[in-house]
Amino acid sequence: MTDLSKASADAVEAARQGEQFALILAAVQAAQLIQAQQPTPAPPPVAVPQQSSAGAVGKWLAIGAGASMFMITVAFAAVALAIASACIALVALVVYGIYRDIRKR
Repeated sequence: MTDLSKASADAVEAARQGEQFALILAAVQAAQLIQAQQPTPAPPPVAVPQQSSAGAVGKWLAIGAGASMFMITVAFAAVALAIASACIALVALVVYGIYRDIRKR
């Protein structure tokens, strides 16, 4: 084989390898473009345990009933305190009257 035919064969082989390299490079770039275009997956939603509406209504009814009973108890305590204060004032007036009567003698 002469030098010219050997150089010619090397040039043809280099051209073939260049075409293969160009195809490989194009495939890699296409894969990068496809990967860049794909949106990142959204984070999974956080599961919030939900109560049934009957459970929620029952809870609020119980809270309302408990608060009502508490407020009635506070009202009765206030009335009892007022009655006790009036009784103490009346007893104090009676005792003072008795003391005044005893002191006059």
